[in-house]
Amino acid sequence: MQIITIKDGKEKQLLRHHPWVFSGALENKASLLSTGLSRVETKQGSFIAWGWYDQESHIPLRLLSWNEDQLINDLWWKQTIKESIQRRSVFFEDKASNTTTFRIIFGEADMLPGLVVDVYGTMLRVVISARVAWDHRDLIVSTLDALLKPAMILLSTDSAFCGIEHLAETVLYYQDGAYFTPSKRLDSIRFREDGLVYEVVPGKGQKSGFYCDQRENRKAIEAYAKDSVVLDGCSYTGAFSLHALRAGAKQVDLFDSSEPALKQALRHIHLNQELGVIPDTSREKVTTTVCDIFEQMRIIPADYYDLMILDPPKLAQTKAQAENAMKAYKDLNRLAMQKIKQGGIIATFSCSGAISSEQLRMVLAWSAKDANVEIQILRILGQGEDHPIRISFPESEYLNGFIIRVLR
Repeated sequence: MQIITIKDGKEKQLLRHHPWVFSGALENKASLLSTGLSRVETKQGSFIAWGWYDQESHIPLRLLSWNEDQLINDLWWKQTIKESIQRRSVFFEDKASNTTTFRIIFGEADMLPGLVVDVYGTMLRVVISARVAWDHRDLIVSTLDALLKPAMILLSTDSAFCGIEHLAETVLYYQDGAYFTPSKRLDSIRFREDGLVYEVVPGKGQKSGFYCDQRENRKAIEAYAKDSVVLDGCSYTGAFSLHALRAGAKQVDLFDSSEPALKQALRHIHLNQELGVIPDTSREKVTTTVCDIFEQMRIIPADYYDLMILDPPKLAQTKAQAENAMKAYKDLNRLAMQKIKQGGIIATFSCSGAISSEQLRMVLAWSAKDANVEIQILRILGQGEDHPIRISFPESEYLNGFIIRVLR
């Protein structure tokens, strides 16, 4: 068992169970270390944790367990996966099947580094963003298959991390105990969230294909959507819009940079209208526009929208990118505050982990000042309970949002 020693002064955060160790904290020479399980100690020789070392990873040492008596082997991986799934038991017990999409593994927040797993009805979607999870992919897939018996498992590497993790962009399909290569486009998988119906085609769409972290926030906007003219910025496949339509919105305009996403949004609107989930006049209330939301906000009419939903993509991957991201968020929200009707409602979000809720709140204050308006915070929003925030790993809190009222 190789022993990795942490430099004096670098061990405090690790003893508080933060799982990431960067190369600057290591006393050992990288050339003397090999990939695999390691015992991590202070310079005085005291045990800190068991970790996985991989020099090719941008985080070379990832801590797995702080229990010195714990054996880190295949059984540990299987048990940790099982425990993560069991913590989501309430989602599996939805008797009415109103929600059949949710996250069952949320990376380091569930003590499983670089591993995210979502349920989409009968399919599991596995996204890998770290070499340690990639090295254990077969064990992960077989364990998930044995525990949940899905119709299919789709596994892919996260393109946002492939470069820094030295992983190839890969998509793997698993069914009936084996990987396979589809000979044709696969049939879409249908699932529900809060009674609304969605579809994904396995292997298509951004990352997971559907974002279930906004579940509770999508419900929250319904209270403000009745009889409203709604702007759904960065609408993707229309989940916020469906909630607005179900609530009785007068008009919903969807804006997104992806034409395929907007086409899928229209498919979702047609589907839910046909099923009677949303009013039968919903499609005629909807427009779609392919655009850059930051540019589109400059040309939309003023005093036209009652409700705006601003859910831009991640603008800051790292702390170093936070300053520019905050400027972009400020610009977007300032324009929204200037254009929305008097007393209008804005639901605004940041999914950049490098931007805290406090920072986003400060951005809104700056935006209000520059827009010469007053704002009232009505609700503070965040990620769903299936995306838990591990207190020793603040990076697991990444989705922040506010529902505000704009007053002139």
